[in-house]
Amino acid sequence: MESVGEVFEQLELKYCERCGGLWLRNKGEQEVYCPGCVPKMAEFPESRRRRRVLVVAVNSLEELEGCTAELFSTEGGNA
Repeated sequence: MESVGEVFEQLELKYCERCGGLWLRNKGEQEVYCPGCVPKMAEFPESRRRRRVLVVAVNSLEELEGCTAELFSTEGGNA
């Protein structure tokens, strides 16, 4: 029989990305929802949207400010 300490070494504390509650999951698992939220999230279609990372190389602070102004410009938007 495993001791309590050995059991806890195999677990990690995780917050649920739906309800914000804390729960324990096995180390290495990728589940992001607590057991109570898994069935609720299964009702939604799986997201096909992927996050994209934008990498910008700049040589100066002024160049960086120009890039951010261009990225976050409110002119001509489709919002």
